Amino acid sequence: MSAKRHKLTVAVSKGRIFDECLPLLSKLKAAPVAHPDDSRRLVLATEDADLRLLIVRAADVPTYVQYGAADLGVAGKDVLLEHGGEGLYEPLDLRIARCTMALAVLGGTGLPEGRLRVATKYVRCTRRYFAARGRQVETIKLYGSMELAPSVGLADAIVDLVDTGDTLRANGLEIVESMYDISSRLVVNKAAMKMKHERVNDVLRRCTHALQVEARE
Repeated sequence: MSAKRHKLTVAVSKGRIFDECLPLLSKLKAAPVAHPDDSRRLVLATEDADLRLLIVRAADVPTYVQYGAADLGVAGKDVLLEHGGEGLYEPLDLRIARCTMALAVLGGTGLPEGRLRVATKYVRCTRRYFAARGRQVETIKLYGSMELAPSVGLADAIVDLVDTGDTLRANGLEIVESMYDISSRLVVNKAAMKMKHERVNDVLRRCTHALQVEARE
C-alpha cells in the first residue's frame, strides 16, 4: 500500500501578491479554480486536489502559518519583518511584488537631528532600524494616508513601502534612506516541514526549478 499523500494548505493575500503568484501556481499545476475577486469564498480549491489556498489579509499570512492553520504562505518581506518570523522557515524569495521600504521627509528639509517622530504602520521595523543606528525614535502608528503626516506636523518623517515614488512626489515628499528591499517570500510552518517533509520539499523543489527557468528566460 502506498504512503498517504499529505494535503497542503497555502495562505496568500488578495491583490498584487496573488496576481503575481498566479504564473507560478500555474507552473506548479496548482492554479486556483476561481479567482478571489470573482468569489466570496475564502478557501479555494486548485488544480492540485491535494493543495488548497486560504485567502487572508496580507498582514495575517505569517500568523496563519505560524500556528499551523496553513502549512505554507506567501508574504511580503515587510510583513515578515514586522511579524518577527516566529515559528516560520523562509526558504524562498519568490522575486515578486518588489518594492522598497523607505524613510521619507518633506522635500528639501532633510532628516532632522535628535529624537525623531516617524509615522508608519511598520512600527517594529522602524524601531529596529533606528536602534541599530543608535537613534531614538518615537513611532506613530498609522494605517493609511501616511504621506499626510509630515505636511500637517504629525511627524518628522514616514516609513512606508515605495514602488514608483509617484505618491511621495505628489505629496511633496522625498526619500532620504532606503531601508529594506522588499519582495514576496514563501514561508513554511516548522511543524509542517517535519510532519509533511516529503510533500513540502516537493513544492519547494518545483518552485525553485520554476524560478530558475524564469530567470534564464
